[in-house]
Amino acid sequence: MVQLTKLNGNVIVVNADLVEFIEETPDCLLSMTTGRRLMVRERLPEVLAQLREYRRGVRGAYAVPAGGEDIGKPDIVDPADRRTRG
Repeated sequence: MVQLTKLNGNVIVVNADLVEFIEETPDCLLSMTTGRRLMVRERLPEVLAQLREYRRGVRGAYAVPAGGEDIGKPDIVDPADRRTRG
């Protein structure tokens, strides 16, 4: 989740996983996978930086199939220590 500011000054928290694309028109317009569109005060580089930081923070927090012999069972990665657990 990333914190952004709507044009009216209200602070909103956006689910970064639902951002489909971003346009600078010249305001920053986020189009969500839900079909919703949000206009925010932050400029495109700032929004991108927040989205990247969010993705870095959750990398490994989701179960990701590792492939190999046990392909049906995803490995879980603990973001705190980056060790793989079975």
